[in-house]
Amino acid sequence: MKTETLVVPGATLYYEVRGTGPVLLLICGGIYDAEAFAGLADALADVHTVVTYDRRGNSRSPLAGPPVEQRVEEHADDAYRLLAAVGVTESDPADVFGNSSGATFALELAARHSALLRTVVAHEPPVFELLPDAAHWRTVMHEVTDTFRQAGWGAAMGVFGAALGMGPEPAEGAPPSPAFAARMQRNMEFFVGYEVLPVGLYTPDLDALRAGPARIVAAAGAASAGEPPHRAALELASRLGGPPAALFPGAHGGFADTTPFAASLRAALG
Repeated sequence: MKTETLVVPGATLYYEVRGTGPVLLLICGGIYDAEAFAGLADALADVHTVVTYDRRGNSRSPLAGPPVEQRVEEHADDAYRLLAAVGVTESDPADVFGNSSGATFALELAARHSALLRTVVAHEPPVFELLPDAAHWRTVMHEVTDTFRQAGWGAAMGVFGAALGMGPEPAEGAPPSPAFAARMQRNMEFFVGYEVLPVGLYTPDLDALRAGPARIVAAAGAASAGEPPHRAALELASRLGGPPAALFPGAHGGFADTTPFAASLRAALG
């Protein structure tokens, strides 16, 4: 593995590169960073050049200024610039996997830069605007942000977690390193204060996704049925008019159980 940094407008991105072969970009979501995908990246590096990174404002990818509300489009452009930095071109396109808000950024990347992509696997993107109860989720996202401003990130995370009502993730894979755990703790404030609202209100450009050359695979966790991101993945697959959402092992964070998850991702990439 080699580590690099890339200066982009408003931030400096930390990223890691493993393996050889066609490029596969992994985009994490929530409070996670590149280390969350280390096991998955190692498992796929035999046939891919796997790129992982810390999203702007998180962990080792500092912003150039103070925290501000994030834009999905800006995160998609970060991913585009990373792909260009590792040599991806229209004649040699990349595959992309995104989990949670990382899947949302992957969808925007596909809508804006589809010619650079072959397959995009969007695992449980919180595209709640597609759901029948979208108005409820808009209210929730604003409540989370209002709570952050009035009572701080801890109270806001409480509101967010209670609204989602998602079950605990099984303890699969290696335990996080102390440094990784500390970074995730620090990332919580940025996530709940500056990412939850814009990500939660995002509507994917379905027409662009259907029209572009990239193949879009919506994916959901086999163990997360009924949870909001799982429902959103099913709805995304339906709206795209292609095959039903692919079921991956585990729940929202099933990638932590590396071996079965890697096998499902290989199958989805084709």
